[in-house]
Amino acid sequence: MSATHQSQAGNPADEYYDVVIVGAGISGIGSATMLRQQHPHLRFLILEALESYGGTWLIHKYPGTRSDSDLFTFGYHFKPWTGKPIASRDQILQYLGEAIEDADLAPHICYRQKVQAANWSSDQQCWTLQVQDGDSQRVQSVQAGFLWMCQGYYQHAKGYTPDWPGLEHFKGTVIHPQQWPEDADLADQQVVVIGSGATAATLIPALADDCRHVTMLQRTPTYFAAGRNADALAEELRKLEVDPDWIHQIMRKKAVHDRAVLLKHASKAPDKLKQTLIDGVRACLPEGFDAERHFTPPYKPLQQRVAFVPEGDLFKAISDGKASVVTDQIETFDEQGIVLRSGERLDCDVVVTATGFDMAVMGEIPFSVDGEPVDFANTVGYRGILFTGVPNMAWVYGYGFYSWTLRVELIGNFVCRLLAHLQATRASSVAPALRPEDADMTLLPWVDTQTLNPGYLLRSLHRLPKRGDKPEWQHSQDYEYEKQVLPRVDFSDSIFSYHYIDSARKASKTMRSTTA
Repeated sequence: MSATHQSQAGNPADEYYDVVIVGAGISGIGSATMLRQQHPHLRFLILEALESYGGTWLIHKYPGTRSDSDLFTFGYHFKPWTGKPIASRDQILQYLGEAIEDADLAPHICYRQKVQAANWSSDQQCWTLQVQDGDSQRVQSVQAGFLWMCQGYYQHAKGYTPDWPGLEHFKGTVIHPQQWPEDADLADQQVVVIGSGATAATLIPALADDCRHVTMLQRTPTYFAAGRNADALAEELRKLEVDPDWIHQIMRKKAVHDRAVLLKHASKAPDKLKQTLIDGVRACLPEGFDAERHFTPPYKPLQQRVAFVPEGDLFKAISDGKASVVTDQIETFDEQGIVLRSGERLDCDVVVTATGFDMAVMGEIPFSVDGEPVDFANTVGYRGILFTGVPNMAWVYGYGFYSWTLRVELIGNFVCRLLAHLQATRASSVAPALRPEDADMTLLPWVDTQTLNPGYLLRSLHRLPKRGDKPEWQHSQDYEYEKQVLPRVDFSDSIFSYHYIDSARKASKTMRSTTA
């Protein structure tokens, strides 16, 4: 399956679907596959604003684009990953394309269909989506019994670039990785990559062989871990010709276990883990390199992601003299380059702003309930999935500490169980509601910023739902905890508020047993 597809689901206008999934990236494809497996009788549709599947992996085309999570856990439990742990963009797109074929999802996907608005009607007990066709620009209505938001967590239209003084005076080229030009030619160019995260660490070794020189300019260092892009256990199991399904499940368990051990070390002995990470980086760099200055972050390990550097390629580019690192702050831009706070300057032909992205809260779609706008910052999240006052809607938001896909699958099973409960009890809708015992509950930001604080999250906290001080009102970042708790949620609990419509209307508006 190629990376570009035409819409195959036909014209979705003025039709009713039991479930509408928004997004055909790794979340949407995984959720749709689980829906088909567990509810083959439900009629569903996937709406994707882009021209093809893949989401992040379709958008990001900068040199060297690769995963920053192992594919044993970033891949699906139902589709074994047989390649190296860290995969390229093309490999991931191929994997997702095969997943679409395996589950026969193509007939259910409409590409270039952007949801412009979503309104829940208590009278009709369904969502009405205003969907704009990317080709004709025509806006059509689609009705959904249940809305499954799988659109990802960042804005695709543009990346985040700080408002640096003087940037408009720079005579060279400025590129954000999220909008990498297909005709970009950096051969023999002096390049500065601003940023220190996984994107910068991926770009710099990919550019180093072609550029005259590439400099990583960072305000704050990032934690890195270097290693082989291979796993000895997986290699040995493959040599023994163990069934690929078994290998995949074993490696998923190993990856989760290894991550849990790392998190435990980060919590119990952060200074020791910090030194271990810095020593590991120092061992990859030339003797005398100032690792304390350039690779020693001021925050604790795992407050932000530890970026894995496969084969140590970033450090090899530095060791070979093709790349360098400058830790400083930008005073201003001028025509020739960047003036630093220290008084030093970096003259360059090209600036790459690997400075992150802006969050997309619920896809930046205006939501309303019975015509009243929903401000998600005024809602409280039930385990970060369902939201008070918003019926029949689930949001897939993954982990910061574990692979995103692990939570996609936990939520997938949760939603499928909830749909089964709605059908079994002949309820038409459900939303979480604060109980009397929650009346005085302290409301807190979406995440604990002492534990997890990437810039994109901090910039959008004021727009995100609230969490409570009780486990059921929190989005836990602990996969080991959630894999035990979510499958055991009792949907008859008083925290769930159900609506039942009269028997004369049940046949037309409850979850329909229509063959997909």
